[in-house]
Amino acid sequence: MNQEQLTQMRNGQGFIAALDQSGGSTPKALKLYGVEESSFSSDEEMFDLIHQMRSRMITSPAFSGDRVLGAILFEGTMDRTIDGIGTAEFLWTRKKVVPILKVDKGLNDEVNGVQTMKPMPELEALLARAKDKGVFGTKMRSVIKVADKAGIIEVVAQQFAVGRQILAAGLVPVIEPEVDITSPSKAESEVILKAALLEELNKQPANAPVMLKLTLPEIDNFYSELVSHASVLRVVALSGGYSREDANAKLSRNHGVIASFSRALTEGLSSQQSDADFNSVLDKTIGEIFTASIT
Repeated sequence: MNQEQLTQMRNGQGFIAALDQSGGSTPKALKLYGVEESSFSSDEEMFDLIHQMRSRMITSPAFSGDRVLGAILFEGTMDRTIDGIGTAEFLWTRKKVVPILKVDKGLNDEVNGVQTMKPMPELEALLARAKDKGVFGTKMRSVIKVADKAGIIEVVAQQFAVGRQILAAGLVPVIEPEVDITSPSKAESEVILKAALLEELNKQPANAPVMLKLTLPEIDNFYSELVSHASVLRVVALSGGYSREDANAKLSRNHGVIASFSRALTEGLSSQQSDADFNSVLDKTIGEIFTASIT
C-alpha cells in the first residue's frame, strides 16, 4: 500500500471525485453533458465518449490533489490512458489524486427492502490488475430502500466480507451501503445502518482501516462515531440525487465528512463549452464542494 496515498486520504483536506458511471448510468451522464444517444452506436463508442469527458475533467487545471484527494474510476477508465499514461498512474503522478476503482458488478433485485451486490467471480483477478496499475482502493455499492433490519444487516455483512477480501489483496475498500434519499423510512434506516456498521467496525483492526461512503443523514452529525472510529480511514458522502446546492449545504453541517459526489460534480459541464468555460465551471464547482468538505 502506498503510504503517501494513505496519509493523503487520512489527513488531506478536500474531497473524492466519483467518475465511475458504468454501463447503466453512462447514457444519462453523457446526455447531461450534452452528448445524445444518437452520437454513439455501440458500448465501445459510448465508453470512448465518457472517457473523453472524464479525461477533460482530470486534465483540467482545476482538478488537482490540493482540493481533490481521490477519484473513483470505472474499470473501463482504469484500462484506458490519458496522454499516453494509464489513468490511475496519470492521476497520481501528474495530479497527486489518489486512484480508486469501482469493483461491484451491479445490484441484485430488491429483497427485504435492500439490494445486495451481485456476485463478483472475477474480483481476485481485478484486484491484482488494479494493484499493478497503481490503484489505492476500491468502491462497491449496495442500496437500502426501507428500514428492514434483516436486509440492512445483510447488506453490511456482505460489504465487510468483500471488503476484507479487498484488504487482503493490499487495497483499501470504500464500503457504500447507500440509503435511498426517497426512502419513506430514511431516518430509521440510518439508525439500523449505523448500529450494523459499528458492530462490524468494532471487529476490524485499526491497522486495516476501511472507508465508508454514506448518504447524507437526516440528522446532522449522525455519523460522528463513524468519523472518529479507529478503524475508519475516512467517511465520505454521496450526493444521492440531491442537487449540488442541497448536497453541499447538508455536507457542510456534517463535520468531518467529505464529499464523494458524481452527478453533483459534473452539474453544469457541457461538451459544447470552450475549454476556458469548461475549466471555469469545474473550478467553481470544485471550490464549492471543497469548502463544504472541510467543515
